[in-house]
Amino acid sequence: MERRAFLELAGGLAGVAGVPRNVDNSPPSRTQVGDPAQQPTFGVISEGGAEDRRRWVALLTRLAAPILTSLAGGTLKQRMPIEVAPGVGDERRGFAHLEALGRLLAGLAPWIDLGDDGSEEGRLRVEYAKLARRALAMATDPASPDALDFTTGGQALVDTAFLAHATLRAPRALGEALDDATREHLLTAFRSARVHLPGFDNWLLFSATIEAALYRLGAEWDRVRIDYALRQHDQWYLGDGLYGDGPEFRWDYYNSFVIQPMLVDVLEACGKQSSQWTPFREPILRRARRYASILERLVAPDGSFPAVGRSLAYRCGAFQLLAQMALRQELPYPMSPGQARAALTAVIRRTLEPPGTFDDDGWLTIGLSGHQPHLGETYISTGSLYLCATAFLPLGLPASDEFWTVPPQPWTWQLAWSGQPFRRDYALYTD
Repeated sequence: MERRAFLELAGGLAGVAGVPRNVDNSPPSRTQVGDPAQQPTFGVISEGGAEDRRRWVALLTRLAAPILTSLAGGTLKQRMPIEVAPGVGDERRGFAHLEALGRLLAGLAPWIDLGDDGSEEGRLRVEYAKLARRALAMATDPASPDALDFTTGGQALVDTAFLAHATLRAPRALGEALDDATREHLLTAFRSARVHLPGFDNWLLFSATIEAALYRLGAEWDRVRIDYALRQHDQWYLGDGLYGDGPEFRWDYYNSFVIQPMLVDVLEACGKQSSQWTPFREPILRRARRYASILERLVAPDGSFPAVGRSLAYRCGAFQLLAQMALRQELPYPMSPGQARAALTAVIRRTLEPPGTFDDDGWLTIGLSGHQPHLGETYISTGSLYLCATAFLPLGLPASDEFWTVPPQPWTWQLAWSGQPFRRDYALYTD
């Protein structure tokens, strides 16, 4: 199906519905903080679960359509612009297309894995799942005009890992439903990235995530790469929900861009394959809940958040971990689903709706809020920007889930600065 048809289908989405699916965890208490009837009127607020979901689906499909339709048609390299910061050369061109695919699918995966529930959104999910599989086929087939390079340069390790992460998050749509040829090509791509030695920092998790994906796809996998990443990150834990990025501490959002989401999902995928990994599970989840709580407290009443650290052009991707804990139904006590949804909606709107966010052909531009080319660091190009899709992970919950049905709740910053009661904050001392 051509790109125009998909855009028309997304734009015509009139309603959403869902069917429950099992989630293998025990959600925390949903104790509410703040009175929704007294929600502050300033800033960006949630418009209600059904309207929020329609908005999220429209934005996510807006991100996805140019990449997936182009790649499925074998024209991604021809159509996708490669924007870089002023003064950066063309060296990013070889990585940008794999970046775009892997990062987009890492966020799109839970939504397309829901499948068809008979609703209009369900039918849209099915079409996008088919489109994603066709895109994967073109990306991994060496004979394709859009065959992607999984071996040249260390960046190939990074974005092969994001693609691997997508398969962990969509075991049906991007695993069981793959045809044999695409599955074999994908496994070959994952194995080929092993030639790269990861850096002594968050890159260890890229190697681990690829191995976890190989395991989940039924292929031979290397336990040592996962074991090393788990043990080393445990050594790099600094306290109160934060890991160092390697031996150093950095004020940035890499705990949410990479570190904690991959730790959680690698253990989810294959943590039971070694009794030596069992002790890591509860501390990793406890720390993730704490950092998700910190992220929620960083959201200002207008949906903005502190512009600190590198990679700010990943926009709302800075809140991947909060989105992931909502998807897993493991929000930190006492954060309610309506509170998390409202905060995430505000961040998504603040970073993806300003003028200049997309170019005239629908591709993302470099920036945090609008088009800000100076934020394009040496390792950032158009493809990198699609990590913002990971903020949409809760779309993997059906529309009937509490996350989408409860009324919106004011988040902490709104409560604190509008004179309402809010929960005091305490450090995580159990580690």
